[in-house]
Amino acid sequence: MKTALFITTLAILAFLSSCSSSTHRTSLVKTDVVNGKSFSTGKQQARYSYWSDRTASTPLRVTIDLSEQTAYFYRGEEKVGQSRVATGKEGHSTPTGSFTISEKVVAKRSTLYGRIYDADGNLKVSDADTRRHAVPRGGKFVGCPMPYWMRLTGSGIGMHVGPIPNPGSPASHGCVRMPREMARSLFEKAPVGTRVTIVH
Repeated sequence: MKTALFITTLAILAFLSSCSSSTHRTSLVKTDVVNGKSFSTGKQQARYSYWSDRTASTPLRVTIDLSEQTAYFYRGEEKVGQSRVATGKEGHSTPTGSFTISEKVVAKRSTLYGRIYDADGNLKVSDADTRRHAVPRGGKFVGCPMPYWMRLTGSGIGMHVGPIPNPGSPASHGCVRMPREMARSLFEKAPVGTRVTIVH
């Protein structure tokens, strides 16, 4: 009887310990917040994105810190949000300086980077650059999607939705990639003419 009670007690303690560990692991998963609504990043992150801007009384401005791979959003001197970003990788550096949003397009595709397919629809080049790769006869070039595009330079640098494979590390061809919800929120709140400063 005592042996059975002892075994039962051990089983209960093991179960509680397992639940405790699971809860702890879950608490490490970051959650992004936009206007009070949360959405999971799906993985543990070093920092998280949020947007707490509830007023448009003061013009919005954006500062992108390349060393931190983070965009900061301000109304006057008040920070109203921040977002993880992925800027230009080696050989495709994102320019620094002061810019303004000069164009906004909800659904845009790159005219420089994308994929090249042959006439039979087979993928020939997965990371194509139209300045270096020719489209085969009968084939086609499909530009990379850049949703919620906000142009910063005449040479094609802008902010848009894009993958951030390794948070904290550059990954793009020069543009500033953002998570979808953050890019959408910025697109909706930042009119053409919004000032964007990019620093190291």
